[in-house]
This record gives sequence, structure tokens and C-alpha cells, in this order.
Amino acid sequence: MAPRHPDRPHPVAAEAAPTTTGPTGDDLAAYLRAQATEFLRALRAQREHGNGADGAADAGRALRRSARRISAALHTFRALLDPAWADAMRPELAWVSGTLALEHAQEARLDRLLLALHRLSGSTPVPVGAVVHAGAPAPVPERGSLTVGAAKAGALLERRLTLARTRAHSAALEALGSARFHAVADRVALLASDVPLAPGAATADLRPPAAAAEDRLAGAVSVLPLVTAGDPYNAQALIHGLSPDPAPHPQDGPWHQVRLLLRLHRYAREIPHTAPADPRLRPAAEALTRHRDAAEAAAEAAQAARTPRIAPATAYALGVLHADQRHEVEAARFTFQQTWQQAP
Repeated sequence: MAPRHPDRPHPVAAEAAPTTTGPTGDDLAAYLRAQATEFLRALRAQREHGNGADGAADAGRALRRSARRISAALHTFRALLDPAWADAMRPELAWVSGTLALEHAQEARLDRLLLALHRLSGSTPVPVGAVVHAGAPAPVPERGSLTVGAAKAGALLERRLTLARTRAHSAALEALGSARFHAVADRVALLASDVPLAPGAATADLRPPAAAAEDRLAGAVSVLPLVTAGDPYNAQALIHGLSPDPAPHPQDGPWHQVRLLLRLHRYAREIPHTAPADPRLRPAAEALTRHRDAAEAAAEAAQAARTPRIAPATAYALGVLHADQRHEVEAARFTFQQTWQQAP
């Protein structure tokens, strides 16, 4: 038998060599069908529980979670889908998610502010030995241990945010019974069985659009003042701190944008083999969520302090509360900076 040339691959070995392929449009379609099924399952659970506190709240969270993921996939992988369909679906899913999230956001903001008032007053918000279940809001104590100004500030915040929560609850119920929501649910039901991929997208590689989402995130992070966020004291955060303008804090916008882009990046990676694992993403997302919550709580305290004819002690307590939440904003930025600059 003639010896095989050392530089020439053996024909049998060449045929047996596996072909490595990445995730394709078919994997995207399977992901969208799974999220649509979760949406419909959560909707059924929400209707079964009605206005029940626990079951309805869990179903609402699941409904928002699947709506966000479908919308994110339509954004990131738009080129692989029917563009007219994707562009029509995305704003409707954002409306569903945003409307259903308002009530929970108002409740969480009130809990956060009242707990901060007690912490700043030196009282103990949670009795010793109390058990708080994961995901449940921490119990809020009575305001008897607060100073007069802090107690009145808490009462004012409770009135404002309870009213906002009631309105958000009514808006959510109205939305769930509207023709607009039923149209969205019908489209999601169709999505659970038929994903409108673009021609030729079934075998297209998902990694380039996923990498583009990562590049957009990296570009947004690159303009953040991460060096300033790494300092223990950010003097720039005090600029416009006493401005009468109720607009959002000028530093917050780019950080909120990074949070949204990080969400798109994380959701794109939920499709298997789209990108290698990155342990930074979850803690970074948690830090940016804390950043958003603290920034919105600070804005609420500042807005409450503009209430006409409130007592000076109440206004002072709200001012301290606002400063405390802005400090929480800086702490969240520092945590993100420490997390993100680690090697992935």
C-alpha cells in the first residue's frame, strides 16, 4: 500500500470531521414560540386568579417578563423577521409591559422610601427574628418612632404613591379588558405556532445581530463616567441639585440607556450558543436596576417636597430623603463600575 502523503488529509477523516454551526433563525423561532407560550400561560393564570393578590401578581410578572423578551428579540433580530410585523408588534408589547409594571413600581417605590425614612431615623424597620420571603417586600413599620417631620413626610409619600398605585391598578385592569390588549394576545397566540421569519432566515446565523447588540452596549458604556463612578464622592452629581426644574437628573439618562441596552444583550444571549458566558451581566443588571429605582425614588421625594404649604420640618425630611436616594444612585454606579471592569 502506498504511504499517505503527510500533508493530505485522510478522506475518511475529512468526511467524519463535524461542521460547527452557530444558532440559526430556526433557533430564534423556537425561542419566540416558547416565550409566546409563556405569555399565554401567564395570561390564563392571570384570568383564573382575577384580582387575587398573590396569584395575580405572579401572573402579571410572568406576563411582563415574556412580553419584554419577545419585544427584545424583535428588536435585536429584526433583520431575520418580517420587518412590518416586527415593527407593529414591538410598541404593542412595550405598552403591555409598561402598563402592567406601573402598579408594582409605585408599590416598590413607596416601600423603598418608607424604609429609607426609618433607616435615616435610626429605627429598626424589620423586627428581630422576622422572616421575609424572597421576592416579598420588606414589612414597613408604624411611623410612631419617627420624628414629626419624618412622620409627616412618610404620610405625604403614602398618600401620593397610594393614589398613583390605585390609578395604575385601574389602568392595568382597563388595559387587560381592552380591544387593544385582545389584539396583542391574538397576535401572540399566532406567534406561538407560526413565527414570520424573513426569506432565507431559517438558516441565517444569529451571532452577527447578537454581536451588534453587544457593540451598542459597549458603545453606551464607553461614554459613561466610570472613572467618576469609581470615586467615593462625585461632586458633579450635585450640579442642578437645587434647581426648581422637575426634569430628571441630567446624569441619569445615559445610565438608564445602558440598562436598556444591557437587557437587550442579556435576552439575546438566552438563545443557546449565541454568545459565550459572561458572569458580569447579572450583577451589572442588578446594579443598574438599583440605580433606576433609587433615581426614581429621589425624584419622587423631590416632587413631594414641592407640595404647597407643607411644614418646614416635612420639607427638610424630604430633602434628606432625596439626598439619601441620590447617594444610593452613586453607590449603584460604583457597583456597576466595579463589576463591569472585571475581565469577562
